Amino acid sequence: MVGVSGQVPPTTPVTPNVLGRGELPSEPGSFTFCRLMYRSVRSEALGSGWTTDYPSADQNLMIRLGEVTTVTVSRGELEEPIHAVVRATDEDVFRCPFLFASDVGTLNFLDAEVESLREYLLKGGFLWVDDFWGPKALDEFVREMRRVLPEMELTELSLDHPVFSTFFTLREIPQIPAISYWLATNGRTTERGGASPGPKLYGINDADGRLVVLMSHNTDIADGWEREAENVDYFYTFSPRGYAVGVNVVIWALTH
Repeated sequence: MVGVSGQVPPTTPVTPNVLGRGELPSEPGSFTFCRLMYRSVRSEALGSGWTTDYPSADQNLMIRLGEVTTVTVSRGELEEPIHAVVRATDEDVFRCPFLFASDVGTLNFLDAEVESLREYLLKGGFLWVDDFWGPKALDEFVREMRRVLPEMELTELSLDHPVFSTFFTLREIPQIPAISYWLATNGRTTERGGASPGPKLYGINDADGRLVVLMSHNTDIADGWEREAENVDYFYTFSPRGYAVGVNVVIWALTH
């Protein structure tokens, strides 16, 4: 990876400022991290449904995005990053150019959410899902997305895809484990053993070839944001690469 220094100091955790469900700042023109709230109908090890890696991951990515790019991020009166939690059926979801969801192998969309999410994506929205491991979780999420986009074709993104060089040049997809797993296993990164041998990025394009859904599978990119201040070794091993992926994806979503 080019342009990401291993000597970036960890951030200081900030006090959460979570807006009411579906609410975004009234002033347009700044980036607000929007997390998708959904219902879980099953459980996965080390996951907690839509709240996985929340809220610190959302806040910290916004902090880093504002530090290393010229993107203006939404901030409150105390300069803390403002982030929103939305359901697919919230009217304000259409004000989010970027949606993020974790542990998506556990979700099941209501029919109304299927319709709204499809409309959101086809009108220019973007969804990034992260932190789901192994073939079962992948199959479960793909099944739900086929309800949203029946015509979808799932494609594995190769390293020459432009999303890998939107801002930073990425030469790999980092496999980032939950910090608890990494510490308990003396540095292992594959949370499902042989069932999650390596990370992959999958994409779903619309009819015009625009990337509308990005899936980071067999990796927990957001834990590199959430946990960066908790362990120095974990930070230097994973956080710079995790932020590089995050910054690239956000900029891609805002410009395509």
